[in-house]
Amino acid sequence: MTAKTTKAAAKPSAVQAFTFGEPEAVLDKRELFDLFEVYHNGRWYEPPIPRVALGKTYRMSGYHQSAILLKRNLLAGAFVPSRWLSRSEFAAWALDWLIFGDAYLERIDNLGGRPLRLKRSLAAYTRVGVEPDVCWFVRPGLSIGQAHPFEPGAVHHLAETDPLQEVYGMPEYLSALHSGLLNEAATIFRRRYYKNGSHAGYILYNSEATINEVDSAAIREAMRQSKGAGNFRNLYVHAPNGKKDGLQILPIGEVAAKDEFLNIKEVTRDDMLAAHRVPPQLLGIVPKNSGGFGNVIDAGRTFYELEILPIQGRLLEVNDWLGLEAVKFAPLSDQGILERVVATPSNSGAR
Repeated sequence: MTAKTTKAAAKPSAVQAFTFGEPEAVLDKRELFDLFEVYHNGRWYEPPIPRVALGKTYRMSGYHQSAILLKRNLLAGAFVPSRWLSRSEFAAWALDWLIFGDAYLERIDNLGGRPLRLKRSLAAYTRVGVEPDVCWFVRPGLSIGQAHPFEPGAVHHLAETDPLQEVYGMPEYLSALHSGLLNEAATIFRRRYYKNGSHAGYILYNSEATINEVDSAAIREAMRQSKGAGNFRNLYVHAPNGKKDGLQILPIGEVAAKDEFLNIKEVTRDDMLAAHRVPPQLLGIVPKNSGGFGNVIDAGRTFYELEILPIQGRLLEVNDWLGLEAVKFAPLSDQGILERVVATPSNSGAR
């Protein structure tokens, strides 16, 4: 009895499972929110959220990036270049403001001490100094002693309002950041799901008495070889005098995984668009209902008036600091497509 038991225990298990690694996101676990207090190192204040991590989320989702770029393009299209600020510098400065909630412009003076031009300082690496009106540029990989201090009063800091601190700005889409990261994680998981080729799409149930252990091992090996590139191969099984239901394929994961993926993508997309307050038709999203999203002209006009014009008002604050009109926006009548989208009355006669 003991020998038989030992022999039976030595037989390999007929149940096999295949797993693959976890999806890898641009941000992992909770490191994005591990800093919510502003502290300083004696020279500058550290931002409440790591700026490099926040900058990586710019590309976490196509909806998130498109919403930011739409605002940036509308602002850059309405901007009138001046002798102090070029269009390219303005576009980069505005993009920093939309991504980080902070934007910095350095004033470069001529030999007479008057403003010569304005240059954008990267918000990801610019820090507010402990000393009043002093900013620092902290290049990655350098020590504290190698950081570059700007001249006192030479940098204008435009910051989005935050209720918990007054040193740095916080982006307005922060409440939807988890939805954006979930959207990214779902896409990465789905991509690895197909690329791996060994996902649990079905169970091959064998109750056929005519298939012996040798045949069963051959079937398992054929299924094992279908992993990776070139997967989804056809499988041939020959069982003479077999029963009709001797071999059954029981799907367990494909349909549920597909439905869950679509739900996650749609729900997180709606969260991000709500945080950015961007109408879906302006991002090229195809409606699923027959009625659509409504008139794109009305949506564009409303979005411009409620979002772009207030942002323009915030960006004009640099003129008060500089004492010159470095930032100026063209009237709606001179903005080409904006004149048709924003200023033209709709079919209903409303402006």
